[in-house]
Amino acid sequence: MGGMDLEELRLLRRARDRMDREYAQPLDVPALARTALMSAGHFSRQFRAAYGETPYSYLMTRRIERATALLRRGDISVTDACFAVGCTSLGSFSARFTQIVGETPSAYKARDHSDVQVVPGCHMMVITRPRKTGGAGQPKAGRPARTDSAADGPAAAGPGPGSPGAGGPGSSSSEEAAAPVRT
Repeated sequence: MGGMDLEELRLLRRARDRMDREYAQPLDVPALARTALMSAGHFSRQFRAAYGETPYSYLMTRRIERATALLRRGDISVTDACFAVGCTSLGSFSARFTQIVGETPSAYKARDHSDVQVVPGCHMMVITRPRKTGGAGQPKAGRPARTDSAADGPAAAGPGPGSPGAGGPGSSSSEEAAAPVRT
């Protein structure tokens, strides 16, 4: 991020906030670039430099994150969850869900989620946020691996900014949801 000024970061954050708010809407890079007052190419390059992933990847991670919350409730079908979060292709949604979460949407929905029913909603976003891996459980290139001991350390009480579990793109884990959060 060395070459970016604060104004450019503010504009990128504006587009990222829009993705967080309007994840179920049909958003594309040109529309998001207009939000950031940039050309589509410049926006994509700067977004990746600032956040470590493309705008599309960030948006899909947010959509999958919301879909996991819907599927945990158990009262909605995988197809309905897919369309509720703004995806238009069930096949693409299922493939991306499996890539990010590590299991199919149907398997995730069928799994017992009673262990996280005692967790306050404000903590659920952090502990269930999908974390991307580079396949076979390996972290994506350029991202530090989260070890089991890291989940037991200070990050369990609330990670600081920039840490792997800080709630940013590509953080958290389903396994962490098993530990109840005390408030």
